[in-house]
Amino acid sequence: MRASTLAGIALGLPDTEERETWGERTFQVRGKIFMMLGADGKRGSVKAVHEEQAALLEEDPVAFFFPSYVGVHGWIGVVVAKADRDLMRELVTEAWRLTAPKRLVNSFDEGED
Repeated sequence: MRASTLAGIALGLPDTEERETWGERTFQVRGKIFMMLGADGKRGSVKAVHEEQAALLEEDPVAFFFPSYVGVHGWIGVVVAKADRDLMRELVTEAWRLTAPKRLVNSFDEGED
């Protein structure tokens, strides 16, 4: 997978914007970050819950890692080139769901049928 593909997944979600924050590309919904990509695009991190983080770290330690600073909050680090596209689509969408306002998530869910 490429960083541009991962960014495209994030930007395809409602009300998502890309902004540079702390020298990294961040993807935000209504001003709240749910995904980050390093400046070189090789690594990133995605908002998740602790259970998902633990499962991914155990399941695929080549593609996933415990990221600095945000890992303690459940975020999962990803080596972009090693990540499965379909799994990343699921993870990014779930990260967006965890971050977006409930009304926006409900509207998104209604449109998915």
